[in-house]
Amino acid sequence: EDLKAFETAVAISKEFVAGFDMHYQNILYYGTVGTGKSFLSGCIARELLACGKSVIYFSANGLFEQLARYSFDTKMKEGLYNFYKDLYNCDLVIVDDLGTEVTNNFVCSQLFALLNERHLRQKATIISTNLQLAELRERYSERVFSRIASNYTICRLSGADIRLQKRMGHKLKSS
Repeated sequence: EDLKAFETAVAISKEFVAGFDMHYQNILYYGTVGTGKSFLSGCIARELLACGKSVIYFSANGLFEQLARYSFDTKMKEGLYNFYKDLYNCDLVIVDDLGTEVTNNFVCSQLFALLNERHLRQKATIISTNLQLAELRERYSERVFSRIASNYTICRLSGADIRLQKRMGHKLKSS
């Protein structure tokens, strides 16, 4: 079952790349730790960069820290404008590990603004998270969840942590 879910996510990822120039699309990868969510996002980024597309990748924590730095430092207002311009207009934004940041009203409003602006501009976004869908709704609001549920292909990945399995397999071979 876990392998089938991963194979489905791979197929969706390949379709995302193949249809990138033809239609607007987004992906939410969610599920347990170490099941390939960030890996798939990275594969998509690599393929699109090779085709000359602009891709911005952020861990959720890094994204919201950067937004806070620009937002709350009055000397950085021009930097904030340029940062928003890049975030809203690049071909693909990847937000990795949503849910690892400290979530507050600022984070929720910034996430909503990002998802909403990119949707209005028909710009692709990929989100990965270890949170379950109900946790996304509770943590970020009904408005954010509604944007994701209605505009994203949702891929659930589950199973054992691949990184741990690889590491344990390597240790067993060494002994």
